[in-house]
Amino acid sequence: MKHALPVGLAALLWAGAALAQSPVPPAAPQRIASPAGTTPSRPELSVLPRARLIGQARLTVWGFDIYDARLWASAPFSAASFAASALALELNYLRNFQAFEIAERSLKEMRRSQPVSDAQAARWTAELLRVIPDVRKGDRITAVHRPGLGMAFWVNGRASGEVLDADFAQRFFGIWLSPDTSDPRMREALLAGSAE
Repeated sequence: MKHALPVGLAALLWAGAALAQSPVPPAAPQRIASPAGTTPSRPELSVLPRARLIGQARLTVWGFDIYDARLWASAPFSAASFAASALALELNYLRNFQAFEIAERSLKEMRRSQPVSDAQAARWTAELLRVIPDVRKGDRITAVHRPGLGMAFWVNGRASGEVLDADFAQRFFGIWLSPDTSDPRMREALLAGSAE
């Protein structure tokens, strides 16, 4: 089955370019999950007891592969209550991007669901720039949702910081998981294993 994948956070990374999407199959799964019923051996997933892969998708823009996205959560997981769930969104980058491009596009996508004041946007941009570095092909950034508190970021398996703002966390994960996402097909692929 082929999916045309989103404008989500990563298309974000395509600084200033008008984005187009092309249909591509989801990323071929890598052997990253441990045997059934166990938590994968990734430090960033250790906070999710019995984490399991819920879904995955590849973002491709103008024929260029941008990143592979994977959503991890503990069972049971319901897409309808993603904002109240402990989960992790893993992005494996397939190209190089600068941190300010990621932050800029993230804010643009977060503003799609509801307004963000200029002051709030400035705070959130500063937070993103604090926890997300420039990325190179092969880098992995994982965002771990801590319901009611905010989120933690991990870069290549190392903690890079937290954003202790529950509204920010809900909006950030909403880029991919909200029913108001800019690409429902990526949301569908990431939530394929959930009880929606």
